[in-house]
Amino acid sequence: MRFGVNTWVWTSPLTTEELEKLAPHVAGLGFDWIEAPLEGLDDLDYREGAAIVRDNGLGVSCCLAMGPDRDLIHPDPAIRDNGMAYVRGSIDATAALGGTNLAGPIYSAVGRTWEMTADERARDTDLLVENLSALAAYAGDKGVTLCLEPLNRFETSFINLASQAVDVVDRVGHPNMQILLDTFHMNIEEKSLGDAIRLAGPRLKHFHACENDRGAPGSGNVQWQDVRQGLKDIGYDGPVVIESFTAKVKSIARAAAIWRALAPTQDDLARDGVRFLKPLLA
Repeated sequence: MRFGVNTWVWTSPLTTEELEKLAPHVAGLGFDWIEAPLEGLDDLDYREGAAIVRDNGLGVSCCLAMGPDRDLIHPDPAIRDNGMAYVRGSIDATAALGGTNLAGPIYSAVGRTWEMTADERARDTDLLVENLSALAAYAGDKGVTLCLEPLNRFETSFINLASQAVDVVDRVGHPNMQILLDTFHMNIEEKSLGDAIRLAGPRLKHFHACENDRGAPGSGNVQWQDVRQGLKDIGYDGPVVIESFTAKVKSIARAAAIWRALAPTQDDLARDGVRFLKPLLA
């Protein structure tokens, strides 16, 4: 199991210069993995970034920033096309950076919520499966696995539960289309964190760990023993990444409702989190 942190904890957007400073800092805090958000596909020199990550002995993954103009099931076909192009570009970026996992809500813009009938949900799910099937095939050719993330009801009205992610992933039926679960969202939506993990089972290829307030793991009321048992039961041995945010993250700060500091310092959030997670899960 590898323990990582998303650079959104400190900065936005992630540039080559920021990565050069953060990679040794992240390693010094006790992590062996770093996660790069792809807010803009031109923010980072990926070849140079790959060397920076490698030189600091870190594994790497990428996460998507699905904004209003990046949406795979939007009624406007131009927005859908832009979303598809963005995900394809993100797959290329992940491969160039040396990563194999590209994670996030690969369906709709973060913060877009809408009412839908059962028929409308079925129609949008069919459209999503069609689009993800094409993207999974593209990702497979690049050696990248897409990891679909359920979000809480305040950030999307489409995929909130592990069971909904399982349904979509199983319908796509491609080895490069899998699941990311995040304890922050699970803590709001799931009846049992452990049961949700067990339901995802072998489909779970990426895991985000943070507290109920997006603070340092271990500082709030997430049922971490339930998480531990669930991961143990499915034999999970993939990345465990702390994902939290600084208010500088303009791309999703409003949708994620980041209005205040979640720890005395951002370093404290990361350091305290990994010190809690390692003995719990390793």
